[in-house]
Amino acid sequence: MGVLEEAHNIKVVGTGTQVLVLAHGFGTDQSVWKHLVPHLLDDFKVILYDNMGAGTTNPDHFDFHRYSTLEGFAFDLLAILEELQVQSCVLVGHSLSGMVAAIASISRPDLFSKIILLAASPRYLNDVDYYGGFEREDLNQIFEAMQSNYKAWCSGFAPLAIGGDMDPVTVQEFSRTLFNMRPDIALYVARTIFQSDMRPILHSVTVPCHILQSSKDFAVPVVVSEYLHNHLTCKSIVEVVSTDGHLPQLTHPDIWIPVLLRHIRHDIVV
Repeated sequence: MGVLEEAHNIKVVGTGTQVLVLAHGFGTDQSVWKHLVPHLLDDFKVILYDNMGAGTTNPDHFDFHRYSTLEGFAFDLLAILEELQVQSCVLVGHSLSGMVAAIASISRPDLFSKIILLAASPRYLNDVDYYGGFEREDLNQIFEAMQSNYKAWCSGFAPLAIGGDMDPVTVQEFSRTLFNMRPDIALYVARTIFQSDMRPILHSVTVPCHILQSSKDFAVPVVVSEYLHNHLTCKSIVEVVSTDGHLPQLTHPDIWIPVLLRHIRHDIVV
């Protein structure tokens, strides 16, 4: 195993010929896809990896300068695809990784046949004529709580992210992956994500995008999906599913696996 593969815990599974990449969001790791992967093995070659900074990665490899912007994560994605000699793939990007894939696709559109944006947002902070869901004071409170007592913050944040009936097993699982992150790295990545503004790059994305999200998500208001649809100049489609929470592939697999499979297998018809 090469250095890059070891650093990102890259796994390649499945017997299909079409390449599918599953990329996770903040506070999780590739285990967030555990309900989906078994349904893909016969039809796809599935690439799973962990974003640098996830609790499953070596914190010594985390470069604070590199990950001060989302571009650092996009460079990692492109490096992984190059290392694995991927010519073209379908990519499912959850939350952070949705925007990361969009950034990566601008420089290498040939590598992506389509991007599925799951619970992704170009900007979390409210702005003039834009509702991202958070005021500056909200973000400051999040950062202060993370800094003062990270374990307590994880215990409070996990149920918010899971939402709905807050199944205790799922809350515990997300709490575990959150808590596995080194606190200073978690705070740094949270700042990078929550303070990012990817709205200016949306017009440069040429790869078709499928925009999927829950009808109730504390991190990404439903209007954000419409914003993405209206501001991406590529082909795009929106589907809002009547579920609660920011990690629907983990919390509502019975509902979301069929949705994801449909979007993975079928292209946008215009």
